[in-house]
Amino acid sequence: MSDTLVIIPTFNEKENIEAIITAVFAQKKKFHILVVDDNSPDKTATIVEKLIEQFPAQLFLEKRMNKTGLGTAYIHGFKWALCKSYEYIIEMDADFSHDPKDLVRLYNACNNEGIGVSIGSRYVNNKVNVINWNIKRLLLSYFASKYVRFITQIPIYDTTAGFVCWKRCVLETINLDKVKLVGYAFQIEMKFKAWKHKFQIKEVSVVFTDRNLGTSKMNGNIVSEALFGVIKMTLKGLPK
Repeated sequence: MSDTLVIIPTFNEKENIEAIITAVFAQKKKFHILVVDDNSPDKTATIVEKLIEQFPAQLFLEKRMNKTGLGTAYIHGFKWALCKSYEYIIEMDADFSHDPKDLVRLYNACNNEGIGVSIGSRYVNNKVNVINWNIKRLLLSYFASKYVRFITQIPIYDTTAGFVCWKRCVLETINLDKVKLVGYAFQIEMKFKAWKHKFQIKEVSVVFTDRNLGTSKMNGNIVSEALFGVIKMTLKGLPK
């Protein structure tokens, strides 16, 4: 049994899914993995089902019929995890932009230091640790985090980071049914709510490497949701 679940949301990740699962299980600490697949046409879920035969006690799959946003996939995974006995729940991408070797560092920040939320941060102290992004995407991401920090006053450099370890009590405190933002802005809202609830948050410096295989899910609607959603979220404060 493991005290930590890694949630990996997927949509058309057949090129990456087996490799990322194998890499997570290769770490010295024992992790469990929940793949939340949004009915991938490329049969990502079929690959996971075959791997479950090899790792029946460590690997789990939840299949959703529709692609309704990254945030809803993670909420689905959080609720699944809270029904089990996991003490720590980690968000992680399938495409190796998040290095599996950093999982233990995020876990240690929460487990050893008593942190409520540890963030795999690309921009700690305004230092940029990103590889293989073009300058347009880099500037968009960097200044998006600056914008969120300015609007919300949240003391976090990488507000849009998607490599995050949550202590169980944080997810139990946040009303997951009240989370409104469903795209990448979901990451901002979750951090904002944890901060408003006065949980201790730590940024752990990581190197983010853009995917080599598969297709990015970033689009204009996601950016728009982040820009305007943050303003609405801040004005409303913290929904109960």
